[in-house]
Amino acid sequence: MSRRNGVLAGVLVVTVAAGVLHFADAEPVATFVVAAVALAGLAWVISIATEAIGERFGPAITGVLQSTLGNLPELFIVLFALSAGEVVVAKTSIVGSLLANALLVLGLAIVAGSQTSRDGFMRFQRRLPNDTATLLMLAVFIIVMLGLSDTVGDRASEHQVEISAIGAVCLLAVYGAWLWGYLRSDRAVEPAMEATPHGRLGFAPAIVLLAVAGVSAALVSDWFVDALDPAVEALGISKAFTGLVIVAIAGNAVENVVGITLAAKGQSDLAISVVKNSVAQIAVFVFPALVLLSLFLEHRLTFVLGPVYIGALLLTALAMWQITGDGEAFAFEGWALVALYVILAVLTWFE
Repeated sequence: MSRRNGVLAGVLVVTVAAGVLHFADAEPVATFVVAAVALAGLAWVISIATEAIGERFGPAITGVLQSTLGNLPELFIVLFALSAGEVVVAKTSIVGSLLANALLVLGLAIVAGSQTSRDGFMRFQRRLPNDTATLLMLAVFIIVMLGLSDTVGDRASEHQVEISAIGAVCLLAVYGAWLWGYLRSDRAVEPAMEATPHGRLGFAPAIVLLAVAGVSAALVSDWFVDALDPAVEALGISKAFTGLVIVAIAGNAVENVVGITLAAKGQSDLAISVVKNSVAQIAVFVFPALVLLSLFLEHRLTFVLGPVYIGALLLTALAMWQITGDGEAFAFEGWALVALYVILAVLTWFE
């Protein structure tokens, strides 16, 4: 309990520091870095509060709550980026979150899980990995079709916003259908967390903490985006790299740490569930929801991406299915996923 309170205090200090730097018009790079750290900390707070609330329900509901509310910082970042006209950052941060979870985090989780197994194989249930692959392939289908249409400049390319909006509705409908069955099959495969009665966060405090963290995440996201342009210019890095790597990792810090830690503890099914749920939700809930929300903004978000990102998403979907579809993975397969992410990050660095 004291350790958790110490971390909460640390998150509060960093969040306040980000606000002070923003309103004092401090050096943009400092504001950018502190705000990024604050976003990661707030994502952790949201995760802790969601887990406490989820103890009244089942593991599936808890997992969905954690994924949904854990993505709040990412959601706010993209909305504020679109409002500020930062369409490149908005798109790459979404794609980056998906790729970071599907390649980097999943890969490290497999490596960690393999180390705890006697025969070197990390084993888990096959249903969720295969479901995630199906959902991801559906999202990739829309992205590939719109990308090809944009490349050849056919008549459909003149209606990217309309096609993206209809595609978003289709993705959300499929996700809703999948989620209904997933929640109804709510049952614990492994214990979600090890906690003592004295160390648990109560339901009422969790509600308050969740509300405060959610509002704080919205404020910090605004400060983060406000410092983005001058910070990127000062650091000499591209907006694509900022969105794909920095924003993606900061906004998904909770899933990154939790998934790898659970795998290292030998809780393979739970680790895969955390990572895979995050991948599926970003692909067929967060992305399409943002596409629809952007219709009310001046700058519209569509599923049209550059050829590099289209290729990366397609190969990522295939790699995830090939490596996890059979319910087991070896350490070198995890390192292969990590290598894919590193190669993509390096490529983006030089763009």
